[in-house]
Amino acid sequence: MDDPAKCLLRRLVRRIPAQMLKATLEKWGSLNAEQRESLNFSQSKWALTQELEALCEESRLTVKHIAELEMIYVTENPNQMMWHAFQLVDPEDGALAVELMQFKELFKHHLRELVRNVSVKIKKHTDEAVWIRMSWGEGLSRLSHINATYVVHYLQTPYVFVSGLSPKNKPLLLQVLTLSTKHERIKDANLSGRKLTAIRDLLLRQYEHVFPTKYPSPLTERNQSVSNLHTEKEQAEASAKRHQMAGQAFGNGMLPALQSAVYKMETKFKDPTNQTMTEQDEPFRCVVKFSSTNLLESLRHCASSGIASTPVAPLLSSIPLKGRNYFVITDKSPSANS
Repeated sequence: MDDPAKCLLRRLVRRIPAQMLKATLEKWGSLNAEQRESLNFSQSKWALTQELEALCEESRLTVKHIAELEMIYVTENPNQMMWHAFQLVDPEDGALAVELMQFKELFKHHLRELVRNVSVKIKKHTDEAVWIRMSWGEGLSRLSHINATYVVHYLQTPYVFVSGLSPKNKPLLLQVLTLSTKHERIKDANLSGRKLTAIRDLLLRQYEHVFPTKYPSPLTERNQSVSNLHTEKEQAEASAKRHQMAGQAFGNGMLPALQSAVYKMETKFKDPTNQTMTEQDEPFRCVVKFSSTNLLESLRHCASSGIASTPVAPLLSSIPLKGRNYFVITDKSPSANS
């Protein structure tokens, strides 16, 4: 193996958890059963990497084989990278009829017309998603397999999910995707996160929408004083109202585990007690970020428990409604704006 292949293999072995490495190598299939059985998975990652390098040398594997190993791991564990969603707009005639083989041919054809020094691997995953791994080169330099770009697209849907894309290559890739899917243009969906499954489910509405119409109140015991009954009734009614409003905003089913939402404010500062800031010509700028292991579930809980006021603010309820987690707020548009 050459140095790029060894470098990618070492990086990949460090990245894959020890308990998953054996199964991942079996799915890879580039090493035979005897070679895999000779590996000692109980030793250190460094020693195991040395053994793997020797076996790959013995099998005369190249950087393309190691890239395939990386792709297997990434497709099985997509929630380890930062993903950005894009939306295809204005479909042409035949856009809904594009199938896998046609998409692969169109993608590679249009890509070669725009850039020569690039390596592409396309395969269909078990959940019908088309996965693309791309290694880019600078001019006549070698391809950089270390910092690969990954693209996930579900055919016949207007959404594409991208990870590891540099600003320089972004226009090229978006143009190729637009042509290959037979659309007029593509735009940023203003949705990103480390959990691909969460942002995918949010955009494709692949989660349970349950909006109940009745919210039962808790039963009250008999033989209680009139004042206690009135107090408990008021508390129960307030609790039911909060749950209703939280359910109206987020539903009552399982929610995608979105991890963050960002609000960028560019508004005129308004405070009669602070003339210095109010008289500024430039807009007041700040960024507010909400973070959680499951942001939508946290927001729903805050609303239903009374931690946050109800009804839920439109800027928060817009996350599941519009399928995005990046908003720009201006004076012209007091609600969610792109």
